[in-house]
Amino acid sequence: MCGRFSLTSTLEDMAAYYDAKIDATWAENYNIAPTQIIPVIVERDSGREITPMKWGLIPFWAKDAKIASSMINARAETITEKPGFRDSFKDKRCIIPANGFYEWGTFTKQPYYFSPKEELFSFAGLWSRWISPESIEVESC
Repeated sequence: MCGRFSLTSTLEDMAAYYDAKIDATWAENYNIAPTQIIPVIVERDSGREITPMKWGLIPFWAKDAKIASSMINARAETITEKPGFRDSFKDKRCIIPANGFYEWGTFTKQPYYFSPKEELFSFAGLWSRWISPESIEVESC
């Protein structure tokens, strides 16, 4: 995944596209950054739903939430080996909807925006449920 992306589709459009129930609120955002709350599609016992999660995975075993900002991308070739991703890869997979993403030039710090002809596309994701020391439950991806 990238370091920034955009999501401008409505929840209703996402629900129709992914055949999911809505359990979130969302306002279009052209510059989503790590640690922000994003809508994510997950499969629950009751079916597929769109739910809000913090972007930046916080593994269930983390001591604090600071790890989230460094856990926004997983590499396919090491996902089963890295402790932060290994457990979620087994049974906590999700879909992250997007309309476009940004990549930065190698020699210039100029961002370039990429978007497909179709309005909505998906990133493969992992999610986790973490309980803070104050007993606050946080779902992150």
